[in-house]
Amino acid sequence: MTTSQPTASEEKLDFKRVMPIFLVVLVDLLGLTIIIPLLPLYATTFGIDASTIGVLGAVYPIMQFIGAPLLGRLSDRYGRKPILIISQIGTLIGFLVLGFANTLWLLFLSRIIDGLSGANISTAQAMIADVTTEKTRTQGLGLLGAAFGLGFIVGPLIAFTALALSGNNYHVPAFVAAACSAASILLSIFYLKETHNPGSASNVKQKIGLGSFIDALRRPQIGMLLVLLFAQQVCFGGFEQILSLFTLNRLGMNASGNAILFVFVGIFVVLVQGYFIRQWSVRYGDRKLINLGLVALGVGLLMTAVTPSQPVPWYSRTELEHELTNRGATSETMTTQSIPITLPDDGMNGWSGLGWLIIAMVPASIGGGVLQPSINSLITKRATQQERGGILGVSAAFLSAANALAPLIGGALFSGIGPGAPFFLWSIALFGLLAAAWFLLRPRPDDAVMAVSAAGH
Repeated sequence: MTTSQPTASEEKLDFKRVMPIFLVVLVDLLGLTIIIPLLPLYATTFGIDASTIGVLGAVYPIMQFIGAPLLGRLSDRYGRKPILIISQIGTLIGFLVLGFANTLWLLFLSRIIDGLSGANISTAQAMIADVTTEKTRTQGLGLLGAAFGLGFIVGPLIAFTALALSGNNYHVPAFVAAACSAASILLSIFYLKETHNPGSASNVKQKIGLGSFIDALRRPQIGMLLVLLFAQQVCFGGFEQILSLFTLNRLGMNASGNAILFVFVGIFVVLVQGYFIRQWSVRYGDRKLINLGLVALGVGLLMTAVTPSQPVPWYSRTELEHELTNRGATSETMTTQSIPITLPDDGMNGWSGLGWLIIAMVPASIGGGVLQPSINSLITKRATQQERGGILGVSAAFLSAANALAPLIGGALFSGIGPGAPFFLWSIALFGLLAAAWFLLRPRPDDAVMAVSAAGH
Protein backbone atom coordinates (compact mmCIF):
# COMPACT_ATOMS: atom_id res chain seq x y z
CA MET A 1 0.00 0.00 0.00
CA THR A 2 1.40 3.36 -1.03
CA THR A 3 1.22 6.23 1.42
CA SER A 4 1.72 9.85 0.48
CA GLN A 5 4.53 11.69 2.18
CA PRO A 6 3.47 14.64 4.30
CA THR A 7 4.29 18.05 2.91
CA ALA A 8 6.43 20.61 4.74
CA SER A 9 3.32 22.62 5.62
CA GLU A 10 1.77 19.53 7.21
CA GLU A 11 4.92 18.95 9.28
CA LYS A 12 5.12 22.44 10.81
CA LEU A 13 2.64 24.19 13.06
CA ASP A 14 1.14 27.32 11.47
CA PHE A 15 1.88 29.80 14.24
CA LYS A 16 0.22 32.69 12.41
CA ARG A 17 -3.12 30.94 12.71
CA VAL A 18 -2.56 29.44 16.16
CA MET A 19 -1.12 32.44 18.02
CA PRO A 20 -4.30 34.57 18.02
CA ILE A 21 -6.14 31.65 19.61
CA PHE A 22 -3.30 31.20 22.08
CA LEU A 23 -3.35 34.88 23.08
CA VAL A 24 -7.12 35.00 23.60
CA VAL A 25 -7.02 31.83 25.70
CA LEU A 26 -4.08 33.12 27.74
CA VAL A 27 -5.82 36.37 28.68
CA ASP A 28 -9.05 34.50 29.40
CA LEU A 29 -7.21 31.98 31.59
CA LEU A 30 -5.60 34.73 33.64
CA GLY A 31 -8.95 35.29 35.31
CA LEU A 32 -9.32 31.60 36.10
CA THR A 33 -5.76 31.20 37.38
CA ILE A 34 -6.12 34.24 39.61
CA ILE A 35 -9.07 32.53 41.32
CA ILE A 36 -8.02 28.83 41.45
CA PRO A 37 -5.35 29.10 44.17
CA LEU A 38 -7.54 31.36 46.32
CA LEU A 39 -11.05 29.91 46.04
CA PRO A 40 -10.70 27.17 48.70
CA LEU A 41 -9.24 29.68 51.18
CA TYR A 42 -11.82 32.29 50.16
CA ALA A 43 -14.49 29.71 50.96
CA THR A 44 -12.79 28.95 54.28
CA THR A 45 -13.48 32.52 55.38
CA PHE A 46 -17.18 31.67 55.29
CA GLY A 47 -16.59 29.09 58.02
CA ILE A 48 -17.38 26.02 55.89
CA ASP A 49 -15.50 22.73 56.22
CA ALA A 50 -13.55 20.75 53.60
CA SER A 51 -16.57 18.69 52.55
CA THR A 52 -18.64 21.79 51.81
CA ILE A 53 -15.69 23.38 50.05
CA GLY A 54 -15.62 20.22 47.94
CA VAL A 55 -19.27 20.80 47.04
CA LEU A 56 -18.42 24.39 46.04
CA GLY A 57 -15.58 23.09 43.90
CA ALA A 58 -17.99 20.66 42.22
CA VAL A 59 -20.58 23.30 41.29
CA TYR A 60 -18.58 24.86 38.46
CA PRO A 61 -17.73 21.60 36.62
CA ILE A 62 -21.27 20.26 37.11
CA MET A 63 -22.64 23.33 35.37
CA GLN A 64 -19.90 23.08 32.74
CA PHE A 65 -20.86 19.44 32.18
CA ILE A 66 -24.34 20.67 31.27
CA GLY A 67 -23.29 23.62 29.13
CA ALA A 68 -20.09 22.58 27.32
CA PRO A 69 -21.48 19.84 25.01
CA LEU A 70 -24.36 22.07 23.89
CA LEU A 71 -22.07 24.99 23.18
CA GLY A 72 -19.62 22.67 21.42
CA ARG A 73 -22.33 21.44 19.04
CA LEU A 74 -23.52 25.01 18.50
CA SER A 75 -19.95 26.00 17.57
CA ASP A 76 -20.05 23.30 14.86
CA ARG A 77 -23.32 24.73 13.53
CA TYR A 78 -22.83 28.48 13.91
CA GLY A 79 -19.08 29.01 14.17
CA ARG A 80 -16.49 29.00 16.95
CA LYS A 81 -16.10 32.76 17.48
CA PRO A 82 -19.65 33.73 18.53
CA ILE A 83 -19.91 30.79 20.93
CA LEU A 84 -16.55 31.64 22.47
CA ILE A 85 -17.64 35.24 23.04
CA ILE A 86 -20.91 34.14 24.66
CA SER A 87 -19.05 31.87 27.06
CA GLN A 88 -16.59 34.66 27.92
CA ILE A 89 -19.45 37.03 28.79
CA GLY A 90 -20.78 34.43 31.22
CA THR A 91 -17.33 34.14 32.80
CA LEU A 92 -17.19 37.92 33.27
CA ILE A 93 -20.56 37.96 35.02
CA GLY A 94 -19.51 35.07 37.26
CA PHE A 95 -16.34 36.87 38.39
CA LEU A 96 -18.28 40.06 39.16
CA VAL A 97 -20.75 38.14 41.32
CA LEU A 98 -17.81 36.46 43.07
CA GLY A 99 -16.25 39.84 43.80
CA PHE A 100 -19.45 41.23 45.32
CA ALA A 101 -20.29 38.02 47.24
CA ASN A 102 -21.03 38.66 50.91
CA THR A 103 -23.07 35.53 51.57
CA LEU A 104 -22.48 31.86 50.84
CA TRP A 105 -25.31 31.58 48.29
CA LEU A 106 -23.73 34.33 46.15
CA LEU A 107 -20.47 32.43 46.22
CA PHE A 108 -22.28 29.38 44.85
CA LEU A 109 -24.22 31.50 42.32
CA SER A 110 -20.99 32.91 40.89
CA ARG A 111 -19.69 29.41 40.18
CA ILE A 112 -23.04 28.34 38.65
CA ILE A 113 -23.01 31.24 36.18
CA ASP A 114 -19.39 30.74 35.23
CA GLY A 115 -19.85 26.98 34.83
CA LEU A 116 -22.93 27.14 32.59
CA SER A 117 -21.07 29.35 30.12
CA GLY A 118 -17.78 27.48 30.47
CA ALA A 119 -17.13 26.41 26.90
CA ASN A 120 -14.06 28.62 26.55
CA ILE A 121 -11.46 25.86 26.49
CA SER A 122 -13.39 23.27 24.49
CA THR A 123 -14.21 25.85 21.81
CA ALA A 124 -10.57 26.95 21.68
CA GLN A 125 -9.54 23.29 21.34
CA ALA A 126 -11.89 22.95 18.37
CA MET A 127 -10.34 26.07 16.81
CA ILE A 128 -6.88 24.54 17.22
CA ALA A 129 -8.11 21.32 15.62
CA ASP A 130 -9.49 23.36 12.71
CA VAL A 131 -6.12 24.96 11.91
CA THR A 132 -3.76 22.01 12.52
CA THR A 133 -3.01 18.71 10.82
CA GLU A 134 -2.77 15.32 12.50
CA LYS A 135 1.01 15.79 12.60
CA THR A 136 0.85 19.14 14.41
CA ARG A 137 -2.30 18.75 16.50
CA THR A 138 -0.61 17.50 19.68
CA GLN A 139 1.73 20.49 19.57
CA GLY A 140 -1.16 22.86 18.91
CA LEU A 141 -3.22 21.50 21.78
CA GLY A 142 -0.07 21.55 23.88
CA LEU A 143 0.17 25.29 23.27
CA LEU A 144 -3.23 25.69 24.89
CA GLY A 145 -1.81 23.81 27.85
CA ALA A 146 1.16 26.16 27.75
CA ALA A 147 -1.28 29.07 27.88
CA PHE A 148 -2.72 27.46 30.99
CA GLY A 149 0.78 27.11 32.40
CA LEU A 150 1.60 30.74 31.66
CA GLY A 151 -1.68 31.64 33.27
CA PHE A 152 -0.57 29.75 36.38
CA ILE A 153 2.61 31.83 36.41
CA VAL A 154 1.11 35.26 35.75
CA GLY A 155 -2.33 34.74 37.34
CA PRO A 156 -1.11 33.78 40.82
CA LEU A 157 1.47 36.59 40.67
CA ILE A 158 -1.37 39.01 39.94
CA ALA A 159 -3.35 37.48 42.82
CA PHE A 160 -0.34 37.78 45.13
CA THR A 161 0.07 41.45 44.18
CA ALA A 162 -3.64 42.17 44.56
CA LEU A 163 -3.68 40.57 48.01
CA ALA A 164 -0.56 42.47 49.08
CA LEU A 165 -1.92 45.83 47.93
CA SER A 166 -5.36 45.24 49.45
CA GLY A 167 -4.25 43.86 52.81
CA ASN A 168 -5.35 40.30 51.97
CA ASN A 169 -8.85 41.33 50.88
CA TYR A 170 -10.07 38.24 49.03
CA HIS A 171 -12.66 40.24 47.03
CA VAL A 172 -10.04 42.21 45.08
CA PRO A 173 -8.56 39.30 43.05
CA ALA A 174 -12.08 38.47 41.82
CA PHE A 175 -12.48 41.95 40.37
CA VAL A 176 -9.03 41.73 38.76
CA ALA A 177 -10.10 38.40 37.23
CA ALA A 178 -13.21 40.12 35.86
CA ALA A 179 -11.02 42.75 34.21
CA CYS A 180 -8.98 40.00 32.53
CA SER A 181 -12.19 38.39 31.32
CA ALA A 182 -13.37 41.70 29.84
CA ALA A 183 -10.04 42.06 28.03
CA SER A 184 -10.39 38.57 26.54
CA ILE A 185 -13.85 39.47 25.20
CA LEU A 186 -12.41 42.52 23.41
CA LEU A 187 -9.58 40.42 21.98
CA SER A 188 -12.06 37.84 20.70
CA ILE A 189 -14.24 40.47 19.05
CA PHE A 190 -11.51 42.50 17.35
CA TYR A 191 -8.54 40.14 16.97
CA LEU A 192 -9.75 36.55 16.61
CA LYS A 193 -10.73 35.15 13.22
CA GLU A 194 -13.32 32.44 12.66
CA THR A 195 -11.71 29.05 11.94
CA HIS A 196 -14.77 26.98 11.06
CA ASN A 197 -17.24 27.34 8.20
CA PRO A 198 -20.61 26.29 9.63
CA GLY A 199 -21.81 25.49 6.13
CA SER A 200 -19.30 22.65 5.86
CA ALA A 201 -21.23 20.78 8.54
CA SER A 202 -24.71 21.80 7.45
CA ASN A 203 -25.56 18.32 6.25
CA VAL A 204 -24.23 16.58 9.34
CA LYS A 205 -27.02 15.69 11.76
CA GLN A 206 -25.43 15.71 15.18
CA LYS A 207 -27.10 14.83 18.41
CA ILE A 208 -27.10 17.29 21.27
CA GLY A 209 -27.50 15.99 24.76
CA LEU A 210 -27.26 12.48 26.19
CA GLY A 211 -27.18 10.95 22.73
CA SER A 212 -23.84 12.59 21.97
CA PHE A 213 -22.30 10.94 25.04
CA ILE A 214 -23.68 7.52 24.16
CA ASP A 215 -22.54 7.78 20.54
CA ALA A 216 -19.02 8.82 21.55
CA LEU A 217 -18.68 6.05 24.14
CA ARG A 218 -19.86 3.42 21.66
CA ARG A 219 -16.95 4.20 19.35
CA PRO A 220 -14.21 1.90 20.73
CA GLN A 221 -11.13 4.10 20.42
CA ILE A 222 -12.86 7.38 21.32
CA GLY A 223 -14.86 5.76 24.12
CA MET A 224 -11.75 4.32 25.77
CA LEU A 225 -9.97 7.66 25.53
CA LEU A 226 -12.91 9.49 27.08
CA VAL A 227 -12.99 7.05 29.99
CA LEU A 228 -9.24 7.48 30.47
CA LEU A 229 -9.57 11.28 30.29
CA PHE A 230 -12.32 11.19 32.91
CA ALA A 231 -10.48 8.90 35.30
CA GLN A 232 -7.12 10.71 35.24
CA GLN A 233 -8.88 14.05 35.69
CA VAL A 234 -10.63 12.82 38.83
CA CYS A 235 -7.13 12.41 40.25
CA PHE A 236 -5.48 15.54 38.84
CA GLY A 237 -8.53 17.78 39.26
CA GLY A 238 -8.88 16.71 42.86
CA PHE A 239 -5.20 17.44 43.40
CA GLU A 240 -5.71 20.99 42.12
CA GLN A 241 -8.84 21.56 44.19
CA ILE A 242 -7.58 20.22 47.52
CA LEU A 243 -3.93 21.35 47.38
CA SER A 244 -4.57 24.76 48.98
CA LEU A 245 -6.40 23.17 51.92
CA PHE A 246 -3.61 20.60 52.27
CA THR A 247 -0.88 23.23 52.41
CA LEU A 248 -2.96 25.31 54.84
CA ASN A 249 -3.25 22.33 57.20
CA ARG A 250 0.18 20.77 56.86
CA LEU A 251 2.44 23.75 56.09
CA GLY A 252 0.45 26.73 57.39
CA MET A 253 0.54 28.44 53.97
CA ASN A 254 -1.94 31.27 53.36
CA ALA A 255 -3.42 32.48 50.07
CA SER A 256 -0.30 34.41 49.07
CA GLY A 257 1.95 31.40 49.75
CA ASN A 258 -0.30 29.13 47.70
CA ALA A 259 -0.29 31.64 44.85
CA ILE A 260 3.50 31.41 44.66
CA LEU A 261 3.36 27.59 44.79
CA PHE A 262 1.01 27.61 41.78
CA VAL A 263 3.53 29.84 39.97
CA PHE A 264 6.13 27.10 40.44
CA VAL A 265 3.72 24.51 39.01
CA GLY A 266 2.93 26.80 36.08
CA ILE A 267 6.59 27.10 35.11
CA PHE A 268 6.85 23.34 34.64
CA VAL A 269 3.57 23.13 32.74
CA VAL A 270 4.79 25.82 30.34
CA LEU A 271 8.07 24.01 29.76
CA VAL A 272 6.30 20.69 29.15
CA GLN A 273 3.41 21.86 26.99
CA GLY A 274 5.12 24.78 25.27
CA TYR A 275 8.37 23.01 24.34
CA PHE A 276 8.97 19.40 25.34
CA ILE A 277 5.64 17.92 24.28
CA ARG A 278 6.35 18.57 20.61
CA GLN A 279 9.63 16.67 20.75
CA TRP A 280 8.15 13.89 22.85
CA SER A 281 5.07 13.48 20.64
CA VAL A 282 7.20 13.17 17.50
CA ARG A 283 9.67 10.78 19.10
CA TYR A 284 7.38 8.60 21.20
CA GLY A 285 3.79 9.18 20.01
CA ASP A 286 0.69 10.04 21.98
CA ARG A 287 0.22 6.60 23.52
CA LYS A 288 3.63 6.55 25.19
CA LEU A 289 3.14 10.14 26.35
CA ILE A 290 -0.08 9.08 28.05
CA ASN A 291 1.75 6.29 29.87
CA LEU A 292 4.49 8.71 30.90
CA GLY A 293 1.92 11.16 32.20
CA LEU A 294 0.17 8.52 34.30
CA VAL A 295 3.44 7.41 35.90
CA ALA A 296 4.68 10.94 36.61
CA LEU A 297 1.39 12.14 38.06
CA GLY A 298 1.06 9.01 40.20
CA VAL A 299 4.54 9.50 41.65
CA GLY A 300 3.90 13.20 42.28
CA LEU A 301 0.64 12.59 44.15
CA LEU A 302 2.18 9.79 46.23
CA MET A 303 5.00 12.11 47.27
CA THR A 304 2.49 14.85 48.08
CA ALA A 305 0.56 12.49 50.38
CA VAL A 306 3.63 11.93 52.58
CA THR A 307 4.76 15.57 52.76
CA PRO A 308 6.30 16.19 56.21
CA SER A 309 4.06 18.19 58.54
CA GLN A 310 6.23 21.22 59.24
CA PRO A 311 5.10 24.87 59.06
CA VAL A 312 6.97 27.12 56.66
CA PRO A 313 9.66 29.33 58.26
CA TRP A 314 7.56 32.52 58.14
CA TYR A 315 4.43 30.89 59.61
CA SER A 316 2.61 32.52 62.52
CA ARG A 317 -0.59 30.90 63.68
CA THR A 318 -1.86 34.14 65.21
CA GLU A 319 -1.37 36.08 61.98
CA LEU A 320 -2.98 33.38 59.85
CA GLU A 321 -5.97 33.13 62.19
CA HIS A 322 -6.36 36.91 61.95
CA GLU A 323 -6.29 36.75 58.15
CA LEU A 324 -8.90 34.00 57.97
CA THR A 325 -11.25 35.46 60.57
CA ASN A 326 -11.05 39.17 59.81
CA ARG A 327 -10.67 39.23 56.04
CA GLY A 328 -13.62 36.99 55.26
CA ALA A 329 -16.46 37.81 52.92
CA THR A 330 -19.26 37.32 55.44
CA SER A 331 -20.82 40.17 57.35
CA GLU A 332 -20.31 38.35 60.65
CA THR A 333 -16.89 38.14 62.25
CA MET A 334 -15.60 34.59 62.59
CA THR A 335 -13.87 33.32 65.71
CA THR A 336 -10.68 31.30 65.74
CA GLN A 337 -12.70 28.31 66.92
CA SER A 338 -14.86 28.48 63.79
CA ILE A 339 -11.96 28.04 61.35
CA PRO A 340 -12.89 24.74 59.68
CA ILE A 341 -9.33 23.59 58.83
CA THR A 342 -6.91 22.62 61.60
CA LEU A 343 -3.87 24.90 61.55
CA PRO A 344 -0.39 23.74 62.62
CA ASP A 345 1.04 24.95 65.92
CA ASP A 346 3.84 27.51 66.12
CA GLY A 347 7.32 26.14 66.67
CA MET A 348 9.42 23.64 64.73
CA ASN A 349 9.13 25.85 61.65
CA GLY A 350 11.44 24.93 58.81
CA TRP A 351 11.95 24.12 55.15
CA SER A 352 11.62 20.33 55.03
CA GLY A 353 7.86 20.25 54.42
CA LEU A 354 7.85 22.92 51.72
CA GLY A 355 11.04 21.55 50.15
CA TRP A 356 9.55 18.05 49.89
CA LEU A 357 6.32 19.40 48.40
CA ILE A 358 8.20 21.45 45.80
CA ILE A 359 10.05 18.30 44.69
CA ALA A 360 6.72 16.43 44.50
CA MET A 361 5.29 19.18 42.28
CA VAL A 362 7.84 18.39 39.53
CA PRO A 363 6.51 14.94 38.47
CA ALA A 364 2.94 16.02 39.25
CA SER A 365 3.29 19.02 36.92
CA ILE A 366 4.89 16.95 34.17
CA GLY A 367 2.14 14.33 34.38
CA GLY A 368 -0.64 16.88 34.46
CA GLY A 369 0.95 18.78 31.58
CA VAL A 370 1.28 15.74 29.33
CA LEU A 371 -2.00 13.89 29.78
CA GLN A 372 -4.77 16.17 28.54
CA PRO A 373 -3.19 17.34 25.25
CA SER A 374 -2.03 13.81 24.42
CA ILE A 375 -5.44 12.24 25.07
CA ASN A 376 -7.33 15.03 23.28
CA SER A 377 -4.92 14.77 20.34
CA LEU A 378 -5.79 11.09 19.91
CA ILE A 379 -9.49 11.92 20.27
CA THR A 380 -9.38 14.49 17.45
CA LYS A 381 -7.52 12.02 15.22
CA ARG A 382 -10.44 9.61 15.61
CA ALA A 383 -13.07 12.25 14.70
CA THR A 384 -13.93 13.95 11.41
CA GLN A 385 -13.46 17.70 10.96
CA GLN A 386 -17.23 18.28 10.97
CA GLU A 387 -17.67 16.71 14.40
CA ARG A 388 -14.52 17.84 16.20
CA GLY A 389 -16.21 20.67 18.04
CA GLY A 390 -18.92 18.34 19.29
CA ILE A 391 -16.47 15.58 20.25
CA LEU A 392 -14.27 18.04 22.10
CA GLY A 393 -17.40 19.39 23.77
CA VAL A 394 -18.13 15.85 24.96
CA SER A 395 -14.49 15.58 26.05
CA ALA A 396 -14.81 18.84 27.99
CA ALA A 397 -18.01 17.55 29.58
CA PHE A 398 -16.21 14.40 30.74
CA LEU A 399 -13.50 16.61 32.20
CA SER A 400 -16.19 18.67 33.91
CA ALA A 401 -17.83 15.56 35.33
CA ALA A 402 -14.46 14.44 36.67
CA ASN A 403 -13.78 17.88 38.12
CA ALA A 404 -17.19 17.75 39.80
CA LEU A 405 -16.58 14.34 41.34
CA ALA A 406 -12.96 15.02 42.36
CA PRO A 407 -13.52 17.72 45.03
CA LEU A 408 -16.46 15.79 46.47
CA ILE A 409 -14.25 12.74 46.91
CA GLY A 410 -11.28 14.83 48.01
CA GLY A 411 -13.24 16.88 50.51
CA ALA A 412 -14.84 13.79 52.04
CA LEU A 413 -11.50 11.97 52.33
CA PHE A 414 -9.79 15.09 53.68
CA SER A 415 -12.42 15.50 56.42
CA GLY A 416 -13.11 11.83 57.10
CA ILE A 417 -9.68 10.19 56.95
CA GLY A 418 -7.00 12.87 56.85
CA PRO A 419 -5.36 15.52 54.64
CA GLY A 420 -3.02 13.05 52.91
CA ALA A 421 -5.67 10.43 52.12
CA PRO A 422 -6.97 11.91 48.81
CA PHE A 423 -3.50 12.15 47.28
CA PHE A 424 -2.53 8.64 48.34
CA LEU A 425 -5.69 7.03 46.93
CA TRP A 426 -5.49 9.02 43.70
CA SER A 427 -1.89 7.91 43.17
CA ILE A 428 -2.95 4.26 43.52
CA ALA A 429 -5.76 4.87 41.02
CA LEU A 430 -3.33 6.36 38.49
CA PHE A 431 -1.11 3.28 38.57
CA GLY A 432 -4.24 1.21 37.96
CA LEU A 433 -5.07 3.41 34.96
CA LEU A 434 -1.56 2.85 33.64
CA ALA A 435 -2.11 -0.89 33.60
CA ALA A 436 -5.48 -0.48 31.88
CA ALA A 437 -4.13 1.93 29.24
CA TRP A 438 -1.17 -0.34 28.54
CA PHE A 439 -3.41 -3.26 27.59
CA LEU A 440 -6.55 -1.58 26.25
CA LEU A 441 -5.34 1.46 24.32
CA ARG A 442 -4.20 -0.18 21.12
CA PRO A 443 -2.57 1.77 18.25
CA ARG A 444 -4.28 1.90 14.87
CA PRO A 445 -2.41 0.85 11.69
CA ASP A 446 -2.25 4.44 10.41
CA ASP A 447 -0.71 5.53 13.72
CA ALA A 448 2.22 3.25 12.96
CA VAL A 449 2.60 4.80 9.52
CA MET A 450 2.61 8.27 11.07
CA ALA A 451 5.18 7.23 13.67
CA VAL A 452 7.55 5.89 10.97
CA SER A 453 7.11 9.08 8.96
CA ALA A 454 7.78 11.20 12.04
CA ALA A 455 10.92 9.27 12.90
CA GLY A 456 12.35 10.12 9.50
CA HIS A 457 12.18 13.88 10.11
